[in-house]
Amino acid sequence: MSTRPDIAIKAFVPETVHKRDIFSETISGHLEGVSDFPVVLRKLDTVPIYARAIAWALARRETRALRAVTGIEGCPLLIRVDRSGLLRSWTQGTPLQLAKPSDPAWYRDAKRLLRQMRRAGVTHNDIAKPQNWLMTPAGRAAVIDFQLATVHRRRGKLFRIMAREDLRHLLKQKRAYAPDLLTPSESRMLAQKALPAQIWMATGKRLYNFITRRLMNWSDGEGTEDRIERDGPGLRAALLKHPNVTDIALYTYARPAKGVGLYAFVETDLDAGRISALTPDPAPDLMQPVARLPRDAAGAIRHDALQLVATNRLDELTGLTATDPELERVLKPIVADRLNLTDRVLRS
Repeated sequence: MSTRPDIAIKAFVPETVHKRDIFSETISGHLEGVSDFPVVLRKLDTVPIYARAIAWALARRETRALRAVTGIEGCPLLIRVDRSGLLRSWTQGTPLQLAKPSDPAWYRDAKRLLRQMRRAGVTHNDIAKPQNWLMTPAGRAAVIDFQLATVHRRRGKLFRIMAREDLRHLLKQKRAYAPDLLTPSESRMLAQKALPAQIWMATGKRLYNFITRRLMNWSDGEGTEDRIERDGPGLRAALLKHPNVTDIALYTYARPAKGVGLYAFVETDLDAGRISALTPDPAPDLMQPVARLPRDAAGAIRHDALQLVATNRLDELTGLTATDPELERVLKPIVADRLNLTDRVLRS
């Protein structure tokens, strides 16, 4: 079933892979002939056999929630669900960790959104993550990623507790980005974590971390070892001996539950196999040959842009290239062939 029957049968045209784990692949794009209506596919037909049951259970959960919140401003629109996966509208906006809203109007609108979801019997259950909150270009609040959302048939005690936790997690964002806007009652609420939440943190959270970090390839920036200083000099010396290698750019990124990885962009016309043969031990965890590294007017490598590619922070990269068409042009093939598709970034 689709909430948009006029476009339900149109073919999906993929553009950018945003992340990939064993339970799904998230790809943005548009529908054939409808280029002005961006969409996102949670692709499930390539999920490994052993993970398909869980993947489709999460997809069914997300489907129920998206159907229940249809018409609520700030929630994605479900387009269709078929063998390939779940297709929904793309929500234009900036993730909260980048937007860092300080305007009281955004927080009022976020509360409005939670109230409307509550009236629809839906709790999101995953908005402690700032990346699941967005600030739209109009300054409104939006939420994405309903994989863990619950549609409640009864508005009993469990529903009230989960709805309260959604609100408390919104207040945690407010405390992080606009603490001066917190009211005394909101501060008290932040200090009163619900009993189920306390039990979750003491028990289920460990299982959740195992599943998300080890199985789903999420990572939260564990580890501080300086791989660039330790391995970089030897790597650069070995590769730059080859006449077809003109430069190298090295960055760290978070490896799922395994500390810090080393990502190497190698400016060369050699393929990945030839580059690997030239690489000394210990080799980088990820090594991407590129025809051209992005540089500024003075010829210096744009480390700010490549660091965002290495850590899969495409939202920030979009903001960086919005006013620089040449940078966007050079980065486009690099982004398309990037090797890190995990869902978290290494925090500095």
